[in-house]
Amino acid sequence: MDTDLFGNPLDVPAAAAPGGSLSTAGHMDTPLAVRMRPRTVDEIVGQDHLLAPGSPLRRLAEGRTAMSVFLWGPPGVGKTTIAAVVSASGERRFVELSAVTAGVKEVRAVLAEAQRALAHGVGTVLFVDEVHRFSKAQQDVLLPAVENRLVTLIAATTENPSFSVISPLLSRSLLLTLKPLSDDDIGVLLDRALTEERGLAGQYTVTAEARAALLRFAGGDARRALTYLEEAAAGAAAQGATGIDADTVSAAVDKAAVRYDRDGDQHYDVISAFIKSLRGSDVQAGLHYLARMIEAGEDPRFIARRLVILASEDIGMAAPSVLQTCVAAAQAVQLIGLPEARINLAQAVIACAMAPKSNAVVKAVDAAITDVRAGRIGTVPPHLRDAHYPGAKQHGHGQGYLYAHDAEHGVAAQQYLPDELAGARYYEPTDHGNEAALAERLRLLEELLGRTEGRAR
Repeated sequence: MDTDLFGNPLDVPAAAAPGGSLSTAGHMDTPLAVRMRPRTVDEIVGQDHLLAPGSPLRRLAEGRTAMSVFLWGPPGVGKTTIAAVVSASGERRFVELSAVTAGVKEVRAVLAEAQRALAHGVGTVLFVDEVHRFSKAQQDVLLPAVENRLVTLIAATTENPSFSVISPLLSRSLLLTLKPLSDDDIGVLLDRALTEERGLAGQYTVTAEARAALLRFAGGDARRALTYLEEAAAGAAAQGATGIDADTVSAAVDKAAVRYDRDGDQHYDVISAFIKSLRGSDVQAGLHYLARMIEAGEDPRFIARRLVILASEDIGMAAPSVLQTCVAAAQAVQLIGLPEARINLAQAVIACAMAPKSNAVVKAVDAAITDVRAGRIGTVPPHLRDAHYPGAKQHGHGQGYLYAHDAEHGVAAQQYLPDELAGARYYEPTDHGNEAALAERLRLLEELLGRTEGRAR
């Protein structure tokens, strides 16, 4: 029996592809967000940076390219919309797979059918929604089909493909980054939904306050905006009204969803912004990102750990008590948990943001480690070596050691570093906060130690 390059028998009927968000678009109860999807490339709002004449995305949407693409962006910015526009263009077959429901068997069946169609001169566009949910094995199955252009792959993902897609597949495709929609973009979609026949057909009016609330709750997500509008319209209809005001919208929306993925790119972006805000001494931004993580369900222990690291890495001896505050907050998280521990975390955030900053501690230890890794180690000076075991004195261990508590000021002037590192300087205090006093203390100590000149680093 003949088989294709995926090992599938050529005479076996193709398996039906698991349905996705585009496969039910004609259902009588289709959601407003699906009914209002743009039908042509010119109806797409936002993404102007990708839709210029002759751009890869426009050529893809117009059916004039066979290049496989990954569409990466937050929810509700048009990834599925672009796939829908492509499905209506050209003479190619369009097949949709949802990575949530499809397995390797379904992927192989779709590719086998694509090979049969190509033998008759018909190309296939394969849309994979939420491709980051595909396992490595499933992505490996797609690889030869993309490489040989058996299919034109359109893969949508809300997660950074660099973290969730295998490198060989990504290198054979074009990565297009979609941006969050602006309030103006969302406003265009709301106006269309209110007036067009496929939408609410002019049956409802929306006050300025209600429109502003919809935009605020949407957070750049078109699907969310249209879903909230549809629910608000249903709420108004239930009361026999045709006007949608701010109270109607509030009743339809429990609270604005926070766009944040604990395991994906948003996780890394938000924690990065959090740390950089504290390092930059912006207490308001620090509290904002803390609230954002808490509301998104981030593990509070993760937040606490990052605060403990920051307390030494970015503050250090400029305000050494901040480390104690952060460690105490981490202990409080373990002891009492959320929601009460949000207060302890907030206290630590405020302490970190408002403290004077210094990275002298991390620079000091990293400089010392750099010397060690480079082989600049040397031997321990004999007078500092352990002299407690039998025979140690015969080797000169401990001879000439000066006991610091017997010296004036409690500082014994003797060589402590190995010969190879004499004069090395690792810790260089700043003039920020407590370190300004430490800088003077260090100068006096080094005078007493006879180390008035050090090796520049």
